[in-house]
Amino acid sequence: MMESIVLKVSVMLVPALLAIMLHEVAHGYVAERFGDPTARLLGRLNLNPLRHLDPIGTLAIFVFGFGWARPVPVNAGNFRRPRRDMIWVALAGPVTNLILALLSAVLLKALTLVEGWQIIDPADFAQLAKPLRLMAGFSLYINVLLGVFNLMPLPPLDGGRILTGILPEKQASLINRLEPFGFVLIIFLVFFTRIWEVVLAPIINSLVLFVAGAEAALVEQAMNFLFGR
Repeated sequence: MMESIVLKVSVMLVPALLAIMLHEVAHGYVAERFGDPTARLLGRLNLNPLRHLDPIGTLAIFVFGFGWARPVPVNAGNFRRPRRDMIWVALAGPVTNLILALLSAVLLKALTLVEGWQIIDPADFAQLAKPLRLMAGFSLYINVLLGVFNLMPLPPLDGGRILTGILPEKQASLINRLEPFGFVLIIFLVFFTRIWEVVLAPIINSLVLFVAGAEAALVEQAMNFLFGR
């Protein structure tokens, strides 16, 4: 039992850390391009996990299959055009996750191609490729999940930031008033309504199938191995 848990954690750890850390670093990097150096000055533009990890968010990765990091601080007052620039800063995180999902799909495809070439002993290749396939399959799934989930149009999620940047200022101000209650509202919607089953899961699963293409079965195998799905 313990050996199985250790194996699953080892498969999930690197993809999960990269997914949530690069998401946050992308916010800080784009914010600096628009004139806000806050993230860099606070030492958040690096891949040191201790700078980014939220204890509860990290635990959630291994329990629920997704999680979160500590948000990178952004001071919109440093932007030249705060409402417009914040849209791009907010988009940076989900776009980064979708790029990572595409790279994971490329890795899955590359492993399949190398296996077909038979340039490595099949037994040796199988031993090497299995953990890489599991990691790449999980990476593809969690990055699609994080990208879609963070685009929900509720503050403090990225989708909420984008929405308030698009709406007229009066309506945006009303949306911003939800932010102190946003996290509770998100938990309520995900766990106590059918929004996950009816809206989020179909979008996530369809996008996973689209990105994975012919390697979709490998993503399913990875999720079955990790979560018994």
